[in-house]
Order: sequence, then C-alpha cells, then structure tokens
Amino acid sequence: MNISAIQFEPIFGDISYNENKIINFIENSKSDILVFPELALSGYDFIDRAEATKYALEFDSDFFNKFKELSKNLNKIIVLGFAEKYEDKIYNSAGIFFPDSKYNRVYRKVHLFYKEIFIFDESDIGFFNIYYKDWDVNIGTMICYDWRFPEAARTLALMGADIIVCPSNLVTTVWDISMPSRALENKVYLVVANRIGIENRKGEELVFNGASKIYSYNGSVMAEASKTEEMVISAKIEPSNTRNKSFNNINNIFSDRRTKFYKL
Repeated sequence: MNISAIQFEPIFGDISYNENKIINFIENSKSDILVFPELALSGYDFIDRAEATKYALEFDSDFFNKFKELSKNLNKIIVLGFAEKYEDKIYNSAGIFFPDSKYNRVYRKVHLFYKEIFIFDESDIGFFNIYYKDWDVNIGTMICYDWRFPEAARTLALMGADIIVCPSNLVTTVWDISMPSRALENKVYLVVANRIGIENRKGEELVFNGASKIYSYNGSVMAEASKTEEMVISAKIEPSNTRNKSFNNINNIFSDRRTKFYKL
C-alpha cells in the first residue's frame, strides 16, 4: 500500500480554510493512508484554554461526517490532528478514520509539550493499536512530543503496530536524531507529518520546521519534505514485513528483551 504525509501551513483559527485545504489534499491523493499534521484544523498557538475551547470540535459531531464519508468513498485511511472537546475536557487529539467506520477512533496526546500543559487536558486513553482487518494492517498513533519517550513507540510496537503515524507541529531541531531509532528499535514504519510556517500570538515566535519524513522499519528515510515548503511525500510500504522482529537467525528484538532488569 502507499502512505503519504501532508505538510502544509494551517491558518490559525480559520477552520473552514484548513478544512477545505485538507479535503483538497484527500481528494487529489492516490495514497491509501494519509497523515496530516497536529492541530491541522485550528493552528497551534492558543493564547489560553478559553481560546482553545472556542476552536475545539467533538469527535462524534456532524463536523467530521465529511471525513468519514471521504474515507469510505475514496477507500482511504485518514489521520488528522485537531483540538478535541469532550465533555468539560479539551484534548490535543488525532482522529483516525477508516473506510469501515466501526474502526474510527480518536487518540489523545499523552505527553503535553511546553505551554500545552496550560491549554489541554492529559490523555485519559493512552496508546492503542488498531488492526484494520480489511487491509491486514496495524496502525498506532502518537502526536509530536510523544516521540521523546521511547516507551511510547515501544508500547505501540508491542501492541502490534506495523506503522506508527505521528501528526506533529515540531519546533525543535533534534527530533530527527531519534525518529530513525524509534523505527529501527521497534522494526516499524514511522510517518512524521509536520507543518510549516510561523505563529506569533503571545509575543513568542514559533517556527515550525517542516521536513516531514517517512521512515522504513530499518530506520532509513523513504521520503522527506523540505523544511519550508508545502509538500506531499509518499512511499510504498509492506506492513507485514515488520512482524518478524528477528534481524538474524538468532536474535529477535522482542523475544530477546529481559524485562526483569528494566526499570521503566
């Protein structure tokens, strides 16, 4: 199957513009799996929790029906970052939409970055793997800062993920040091959909550094975007190739684990 990361610049607060932009990408893509950035519908730099609440959307609301329909009608898996309202909570979330809607789920960011702790609630769900039987593929999700914690990707891999998708709004310059390791140490494909552009809404400039990447399960880069331009990057993947965790005729990165000696 083919997988793509879509790198673009959301306009802060303009959900209609961002929504139409995203739909245009979906309708013109030939890939099976599409991964969009973190908070792609709203933009990132909320002034406070009240502002985030203003732009937050309920996952089960009619707003997302169009993405459910696109997923079904175009036979695509769509991963999309958004600010989620759930009861009295606000989460930094990603919706995962499948052609068969019974698989649809929302992931809520586990590790909140920097001033996000003043805006969003901590995840009450944690990590999970979705096995989409129709395509024989396992998909795990994390968001941006989750990459800093090797336990995140390892948890998803132990749950059976063939692919880890990572909607992101990355502003640091060190993430691509560790991302290949997350793929290699777990023998999984890893897709980082980052955004581009600048936001300055609280007197602090945030520069989003693009360079979205698709990593193979051996840690190599299969596709890479520029640091500043809107781009769609794609790669052909074979999810079943990730499931044998051996790398020679003796060693297996999962069965060789000696958990009694780990303090995590």
